[in-house]
This record gives sequence, structure tokens and C-alpha cells, in this order.
Amino acid sequence: MFMPRRKLKIETERMTLRQPILSDFRAWSTLREQSSTFLTPWEPVWASDHLSRKGFTNRVYWAQRSIGNGSAVPLFLVRRSDQNLLGAITLDNIRRGPSQAGTLGYWVGEAYARQGYMQEAIRSVVHYAYERLDLSRVEAACLPENKASRALLEKCGFKYEGVAQSYLQINGRWRTHVLYAALRLDRRGKTDAG
Repeated sequence: MFMPRRKLKIETERMTLRQPILSDFRAWSTLREQSSTFLTPWEPVWASDHLSRKGFTNRVYWAQRSIGNGSAVPLFLVRRSDQNLLGAITLDNIRRGPSQAGTLGYWVGEAYARQGYMQEAIRSVVHYAYERLDLSRVEAACLPENKASRALLEKCGFKYEGVAQSYLQINGRWRTHVLYAALRLDRRGKTDAG
């Protein structure tokens, strides 16, 4: 299993994807707060301390532990031109052995949506998953009505695989999700999922 010796960074065309650090708190909490109406329909209910410094500190320590033990790769999207935090992407639930798979989750601040940043991030993280982590499969799930996320996944080479009933609690309710996957050696044809 690949274990990074130094801080994990992935460079893309416009961004540095890096693990969160404690000094990101203000940028992160401001972006999440400003984007709350945009994000909450697609996310689990935020804990009461979601935007607190203590809650953020716990996230940073979880990220460090997860990268260290190989169970997840949580990264912030930082635009190089101005060092603005744009969002986050996490390759989580990394499974080894016969599975060699992980699950992708992501969010972007409302001001940075639909500008190609997340597509750039997903492509880079999937490449990292294949080449550095030796994963065979990267999975993602989203709500059926989240047309933007579904289109994004398909642009990034993910293929529709089916439906999972009551998959995650989103915005306070158990919700059915559509499942997608990208395979390292994908010989599947195009789908017509919309």
C-alpha cells in the first residue's frame, strides 16, 4: 500500500489538491457558510458544530489519520492563481485485497460551480487512485435528480451502474442514489443515462 512520506499534494492545470491544514479554517467555514443553500440539498444534515473551529480541527486530524493509515484521501481544491479555496474532494472507504476500490465524494463552493474545477479534480484524483494507490475501481453516488453531478461523473468517464435504495441520509431523509463507477481497465461501452 502506498503511504505518503510528506504532505499529500496533487497538481492539476489550475489547482493544487492538498490535505486540509488548521490554518484553512476561516476560508473553509466562510465558503461553506456562503454556499450553504447551494450545498445542503445534496449533503447529510450538518452537525451543530459543523462550522466551528473545533469541528474543523477534528476534520483536519481525521484527514491526517486517514491519509496516514491509507483509508481515505481527503483533499482541498486550492486555485493556484490566488490561493482561494474552491471546495473539497475525498477518496474514502479505500478497500484493499480483492476489491482494490474506493468511493469518491466532492463539493464545490457555489461561486466556483460549473467552471470545470471539479472535473479537473475528479480526473486527477482518479488518475492518482489508479497510478499511486493501485486501485482498480473508483465509485461515486449521487441523488437521481442531481443532473449536474451525474453529467460531471459521466464527463469524467464514470458509467452508470444502478440504483441503491435508501443509500444515504441527505438533508435529513434516507435517499435513494444512483451509482457510478470508473474502472482502471474499462471495456464497457457508453451508456445513455441522462
